[in-house]
Amino acid sequence: MAINVNDVYKSVLVVLEQQKRGVITPNEFNRIAAQSQQEIYNQYFDDLNQLLGMPQTSLAYADRMALLDEKISLFKNITATISESNGEYAVPDDVHELGSVIYNGTREVQRIQQYEVYTTNKSPLTAPSAHYPVYTYENKKLKLYPEDLSLAVRINYLKSPSKPKWGFKIDKNLGHYIYNSRASTDFEIHSSDQPLLIDKILGYAGVMTKDQFAMSLANNKEQQINVNDQK
Repeated sequence: MAINVNDVYKSVLVVLEQQKRGVITPNEFNRIAAQSQQEIYNQYFDDLNQLLGMPQTSLAYADRMALLDEKISLFKNITATISESNGEYAVPDDVHELGSVIYNGTREVQRIQQYEVYTTNKSPLTAPSAHYPVYTYENKKLKLYPEDLSLAVRINYLKSPSKPKWGFKIDKNLGHYIYNSRASTDFEIHSSDQPLLIDKILGYAGVMTKDQFAMSLANNKEQQINVNDQK
């Protein structure tokens, strides 16, 4: 399902050449590509929230929900084992949303908020133990209670997409950039979003496609209607 980073870069270069907009260097492309991918990824969850608020009776709703679930499923149910260091467990950098936390291979740990730590520890009914631990989660770090726990923890989470990278080497004779697949990282979003991805990158590169132009006109028209309604 991944989108080949070289295919996208070549498509962008072709359009830039057609529009006589010059070229975009690999480093510039990589920065814009990462931003564009992240925006599309974030839009998955905005779209999900909108769909959940709509009537769920139409076939169109079911089709859109199925496709959206397929897109998000690429990032679901990622697992990792993390170890304790200085009383805390650092989670991987790509954690977007933390799911279940399993201690000692069998015990699912309950999450509490930082402000609940004192009262939870002090109450005989809620005091955590090795059999019923709890955890707090802040700044990409878990802290387990009771504090003498030190075994590895397994987490399940929703991940953020890895940053795409168009890797290259330079032709020694001509000075051209040559694609290096081993040094590259493909896009991780759904393959159906490749046209949207290319559009976004071109937009950042200063090229407005037909779809972007239509959207711009629609936004301007909507703003004009809002202004007229306020008069």
